[in-house]
Amino acid sequence: MSENPHVQLDPRFRALIFPHTRLEKLWTGTRWAEGPAYFPAARHLIFSDIPNDRLLRFNECDNTVSVFLTNGGHQNGHTVDQQGRLIACEHSGRAVSRIEQDGSRKVLASHYQGKRLNSPNDVVVKSDGTIWFSDPTYGIDSEYEGYVTESEIGASHVYRIDPADGSVTAVITDMFKPNGLAFSPDESLLYVADSGTTHDPSFQSVIRAFQVGRDGKSVSEGRVFATCDAGIFDGFRVDVAGHIWTSTGVGVRCYHPDGTLLGHIPVPEIVGNVTFGGPKRNRLYIMGQTSLYSLFLNTQGPKYC
Repeated sequence: MSENPHVQLDPRFRALIFPHTRLEKLWTGTRWAEGPAYFPAARHLIFSDIPNDRLLRFNECDNTVSVFLTNGGHQNGHTVDQQGRLIACEHSGRAVSRIEQDGSRKVLASHYQGKRLNSPNDVVVKSDGTIWFSDPTYGIDSEYEGYVTESEIGASHVYRIDPADGSVTAVITDMFKPNGLAFSPDESLLYVADSGTTHDPSFQSVIRAFQVGRDGKSVSEGRVFATCDAGIFDGFRVDVAGHIWTSTGVGVRCYHPDGTLLGHIPVPEIVGNVTFGGPKRNRLYIMGQTSLYSLFLNTQGPKYC
């Protein structure tokens, strides 16, 4: 168990944490941990080890980790839909897919306007069943997390999948390397991280906030919500009160919905993503580069994440 303290930067952070809790290191053994998704009925967490092209499963009941899936297309981000199905972003598969109730794989999106997607990165499901995902080039940039190839689209966008007809629409087209994404609790805002500093050091990683249109299908021009000065913003989650819990190069940061940085949870390695789990959805699971961590919080995550 880590002795790392919580770093409070705003008095409002105190209400979200338990001062006596400490970061727990649950398991180690990945090359790059990502894509956590929690299944409450089974009390287990699924997460990615992208370079090793496998999914791992952490069992909350006995604290064991086992291999859930291999050769799955170098999966990165995941989420759980309202039917309890796992939705996956595949780097080398260059697709967004879903594991059906019978265990079969269904491709939900692989092309946009006749061109192959780059390498879907992270994904979120809106309450209307639409699926929103980011599509940077990380899975086609090297042989480490996928396979090198040229982008057919020539840009990195955020897309929306309509479950009624399967159509794929580009909803955000002015980002460099869109990454993690999440809706505010009332779904009036879509937050999206841009991690373009990985390709251009002069570009600073940010989270942008986009106003969702009345049609529920489009967004307005995004404003900068937060700027990262420690590595990049990668994956993140929004709790039921609208606080953003985001990965950085030095740990997890918590932002108030008004944009104020409330506090910081130091983690002894780069953090790639987080999600909420546990029977009360108050356990923050943290994906360190090589290890799985957790911390109990005095807030809850959304029902599906």
